[in-house]
Amino acid sequence: MPRGQGRVFRPEYTDKRTGKSKQQKIFWADYSIDGQRVRESTHATTKREALRFLHQRLAERGRGIRRRDVERTTLNDLAELIRADYTKNGRRSVDRMERSVRRLQTFFDGWKAIHITTDAADRYASMRLKNGAAAATVNRELACLRRMLNLAVRAGMLIDPPRIELLEENNVRTGFVEPNEMARIVEELPEHLKPLAITGYVTGWRVGELLSRSWKHVDLKDGWMRLDPGETKNREGRQFPLGVVPWLAETLDSQAKVKQLLERRTGSIVEPLFFYYGNGRPIKSFYGSWRSAVDRAGLPGLIFHDFRRSAARNLIRAGISETVAMKLTGHKTRSVFDRYAIVDEKMLEEQAAKLAGLRPTSTDRKVVPLSA
Repeated sequence: MPRGQGRVFRPEYTDKRTGKSKQQKIFWADYSIDGQRVRESTHATTKREALRFLHQRLAERGRGIRRRDVERTTLNDLAELIRADYTKNGRRSVDRMERSVRRLQTFFDGWKAIHITTDAADRYASMRLKNGAAAATVNRELACLRRMLNLAVRAGMLIDPPRIELLEENNVRTGFVEPNEMARIVEELPEHLKPLAITGYVTGWRVGELLSRSWKHVDLKDGWMRLDPGETKNREGRQFPLGVVPWLAETLDSQAKVKQLLERRTGSIVEPLFFYYGNGRPIKSFYGSWRSAVDRAGLPGLIFHDFRRSAARNLIRAGISETVAMKLTGHKTRSVFDRYAIVDEKMLEEQAAKLAGLRPTSTDRKVVPLSA
């Protein structure tokens, strides 16, 4: 066998029951480096993955990477790599990454990185789907795994990463929250969640963006609520005019009055965050209260993020241009905004009805307030 070359094969064995010769499912690698011949299992069931294993073994010597370092690299080592990467780059989705890592560690517990193949990743995805995980959730976990493996290559802990293929997603939510439905939701929600829900429905801002708002970010006198640069998903700052939507302005003004009453009653300063429980503590999680409220409102399965899509459509319905609406809701790309601002039958009827009275109008366009 020439220096630095090798082959992959499936060993044969004799079936004791039938006496016939059969091949094992697992491929083995047979290679030679500097005159030393090696045979070892690739832990792969496909020839493509077995060849990847072989090429990695042969490349280790050429790049000066010690074989034992590669063999010792585990998924836990990869987890440390991606945590360091998130810290270095200041990524905001740390919680999501940690959830993905925990899921991966449950399945690949004790696995060596070199043994994580395309086939293994596919089996992981199948297991998660079988257990009820959404395709989008599994894709985030697979993307996390792919990033971990690529970081290992950069760190010299792996040579040739496997190809991790994502699933096709068909989980675009198409429902909207109509004003009468929103009224039912508000009626069922606990008092401390009503201002948060109303603000999310009108502005379309993400729940994390709203829960992180402090009193310094809400100017009730001039009528603005803002997100500073670096606080948003797309890193850009954003403002929303409160005065154009009286329902929202009244809600936030009431929130300020409740804060004053609470501080006078307790004799202490309420937490600086704008949305809080009745005792002044900041709201952390409200999944249980939310689920119960939407169930009672006759809208089971509704999530807070559905408000974001509803707000996009409401802004367009109110006559606000798409460019301005995107700035208000914080959609950076047209494709995502278009997905949220899906045109429904009611909107088509409203727009078509305008043709009946089509006539030249003033070019002075004003923002039309949203109705509750």
